[in-house]
Amino acid sequence: MKVLIAGDWHSDLHEQEVMLALRRLGHEVAGFKWHHYYAGTGTGWRSVWLRAQNKYVMGPTLWRINRDFVRQALAERPDMIFVYRGTHITAQSLQRVRQALPACVLVGYNNDDPFAPTQPKPLWRHFLAATAHYDLMLAYRHANLADFRAAGAKRVELMRSWYVPQRNHPVSLNEAQNLEYETDVVFIGHFEPDQRLKHLEEIVRQGVRLRLFGPDKYWSGPLARSATLKPFAPTRLVWGEDYNRALCGAKIALCFLSKLNRDTYTRRCFEIPATGTLMLSEYSDDLASIFQEGSEVEFFRDLDEMMHKIKLYLSDAPRRERVAAAGRARVVQDGHDIDSRMGALLKTIEGIQRSSSTT
Repeated sequence: MKVLIAGDWHSDLHEQEVMLALRRLGHEVAGFKWHHYYAGTGTGWRSVWLRAQNKYVMGPTLWRINRDFVRQALAERPDMIFVYRGTHITAQSLQRVRQALPACVLVGYNNDDPFAPTQPKPLWRHFLAATAHYDLMLAYRHANLADFRAAGAKRVELMRSWYVPQRNHPVSLNEAQNLEYETDVVFIGHFEPDQRLKHLEEIVRQGVRLRLFGPDKYWSGPLARSATLKPFAPTRLVWGEDYNRALCGAKIALCFLSKLNRDTYTRRCFEIPATGTLMLSEYSDDLASIFQEGSEVEFFRDLDEMMHKIKLYLSDAPRRERVAAAGRARVVQDGHDIDSRMGALLKTIEGIQRSSSTT
């Protein structure tokens, strides 16, 4: 199958991994990237103008992106176009591609929740207007299945996030890496105004060693206002092998669920077990349908339960290692890796193609 993947592509974690997975599965894959269209230099008026166009998804740069997207699609003539978080692809562009390439299957995927009340409406207006023009809309979370149908999507399927075996795997740390990453509990993620600050403060107050990683622009304010967590500032992002080492260096890795995105699971729910580290996650019925509590991962429903389970597993290394190993076996056995996700997607696409050929 010939595939074109379109996306912002500002990191190598999302669109790039989809491309690599599809290539490993034997398909011809090309990419259309729009992040570089906004790569202004310095702090002059041009840089400000580009940032404004990107933030509000408007202006001449947006129209150049769509012009070039259509041109590449028509030149490549793919069997499938996979648009990753298509905030910048308009309904008109999809219509032009559909008219020129009627057999091409148009697929939309987005890991954020564009329907959440906290989301900025200007960012998502083109994406939502284009929803009805995709042959298949892939929802990251159960809540968005009905949302996409109400927005006019022709067909909606759930596609959970994944872990990447080449990125998320057990690793032993050397002496220098242990100094940087070894700890009792780690949390890697962004700040949200939910319970996570209170929970992290309690971990430190009870004398448990904690490491905290994440974007400092979101953590700096809350940490400055917390006498307990102030020493953890500034936080830093960890990517690639550093992210993997930060998980592997901890005895327990925490997972909080984003309320802004109405998440009932998150990508780290697969990445953490894949490293062989024990995951202690905020509870959801959805996660409980994926993992067995107490034998593959652990959940907490409130602060007291979180602290109880942290102390339990820190004091019982054999039990901790047994549950962590079973969690890793679960994500491997159930195919939560990216290649398995893409393989399942391709089977769905083949079904759409067969259906179209008989009508």
